Amino acid sequence: MKVAKAKGRLRGKQPKLRPAQEVHLVELWRGGKHTSTDLADLFNVGRSTVYRAVQRTGEPKATRRP
Repeated sequence: MKVAKAKGRLRGKQPKLRPAQEVHLVELWRGGKHTSTDLADLFNVGRSTVYRAVQRTGEPKATRRP
């Protein structure tokens, strides 16, 4: 770890979504036509990733649809 850090190669876990993908996901979420499960399947991520992406934009928390 010390050697990797000294060489500047120490990194954490890479994000599942690129920034452009995250923006697109949030736009689809705002449209209201897709559920969190639909978006998770579409982007090949977990529902929690969808919720975190939406939360980072300052959107209100997801509510359950009837």
